[in-house]
Amino acid sequence: MEELNYDTSDIVSVVDDDGTEHIFEEIDRIETEDGNRYVALLPIYDDAAEILDDDGDAFILKVIEENGETYLVQIEDEKEFNEIGNIFEDRLMEKYEAEEE
Repeated sequence: MEELNYDTSDIVSVVDDDGTEHIFEEIDRIETEDGNRYVALLPIYDDAAEILDDDGDAFILKVIEENGETYLVQIEDEKEFNEIGNIFEDRLMEKYEAEEE
């Protein structure tokens, strides 16, 4: 089994409702004019072979704070999800196009 190494500065640990921990790399974050915050995350795997089974889709989650705790939640509203998803997509395309030049 090949172990993968990541820069831990952008690593996010998320515990789901079942208590299972999932590790992600934060690839981007935005804050909208109305103060809402969002993150785009890619899963991190312990084994390089697991990457081949992944579909490569990023998770786009809303950041909320309650009682001093920070939570990442699914975006339930389809219109909001599509708008935020398009913003992340545009930003990532710009970033990777700039890196290729």
